[in-house]
Amino acid sequence: MTAVVLATACALVYGTADFLGGLATRRSRVLPVVALSQTAGLALILALLPLLPGALSGQALLWGLGAGLAGAGGLVLFYRALATGVMSVVAPVAAVTSAALPVLFGLATGDRPEPMALAGVALALGAVLLVSRDRSAARGGSFASVLVALAAGVGFGGFFVLLAMAPDGSGLWPLVGARLSSVTLVALIAVTTGRALRPGRGALPVIAAAGMLDMAANVLYLLAQRQGMLSLVAVLVSLYPASTLLLARQVLGERLHPIQITGVACALGAVALIAVA
Repeated sequence: MTAVVLATACALVYGTADFLGGLATRRSRVLPVVALSQTAGLALILALLPLLPGALSGQALLWGLGAGLAGAGGLVLFYRALATGVMSVVAPVAAVTSAALPVLFGLATGDRPEPMALAGVALALGAVLLVSRDRSAARGGSFASVLVALAAGVGFGGFFVLLAMAPDGSGLWPLVGARLSSVTLVALIAVTTGRALRPGRGALPVIAAAGMLDMAANVLYLLAQRQGMLSLVAVLVSLYPASTLLLARQVLGERLHPIQITGVACALGAVALIAVA
């Protein structure tokens, strides 16, 4: 139950962070959004490090570094898709892709959920597919943004799997390694391409909030994964588009179709099935 609560909270925070990231990319270029949000997240994890101490080891940092590279690549692609596509379509497409990889990895490496929990996993994957259905996806440029979102999901899924490989007693050190590698990667991209990292006017507070919420969600994921099976935790975390979608509806006025509302209801049902299993 602890893992379910942590993973569900993680999904809510991830969804809010992605919504803010999407707003920021409409006011600023993608690279400054990623670089500055990642830097804000690094500052937060360094502040949290004394609160959840763990054993610093080369293994913890190496798995974290690998996770950071996968996650940073996914984030660049994800923000690009958000900037060019429909937010309520891009987020679920990336989510279902990012869920599939850790679920398959968890099952392949020994996870054996109860039948009811497996039913919840199936319902959750169906939920993210339902909320991804949007008639506005036929607009120009949407198909390309969906392909980019799929690639972003692969990066996110790799982040979840690699982070789960870090030793349990390493505290938050894997996240420190992950954020150091992602910040370094984005800085190298900026230097080699000659792109400035100055954000658009008024975008910095939104970028910082997105970065700190993203890191807070990472912490929740790491704690949830240590309490439960990867195949269950990852699929609960993948339900984050529900909060992104609802925020897009309330703040941006993006329309929700009945099939998307059904998807949100399925997501709630999936959480319930996994919780009682």
